[in-house]
Amino acid sequence: MSAMSHEFDLSQATMLPPAKPGPHPIPDAGALASQWDAVHEAAAAVGHLAQLSREDTDYSVQSLPLRAAELGGWHYEMVARGIDDLAAVMQPGLRALLALTADGRDTTAAALTLWREFHIARAAILSIAVQD
Repeated sequence: MSAMSHEFDLSQATMLPPAKPGPHPIPDAGALASQWDAVHEAAAAVGHLAQLSREDTDYSVQSLPLRAAELGGWHYEMVARGIDDLAAVMQPGLRALLALTADGRDTTAAALTLWREFHIARAAILSIAVQD
């Protein structure tokens, strides 16, 4: 039995500089806030299909994009990625529910499941922007 060997030549590799310590510029929270609002509008539509009343969001939910931008760095990047991922789940889920509704089918159980998944994912995203 022969073992495979690999030769790694790092002579041509590009090394990234270390992250600069200290304050970083605050990222623009505008686009992040727009996407956060859009995800919540989709969740409101899903809640309606699940026969739930419209949710009142508290300040910690509303201020997430601003908090993430103020924290910056990996906090901001992870919140932005989390919101992208949540939007990627909500969009086709809502489309499917609306298609079923248009066919006259009852979507209450499926909508309630998607609504619960939204809240679980949102709680995870919110936990990223907690200051240490």
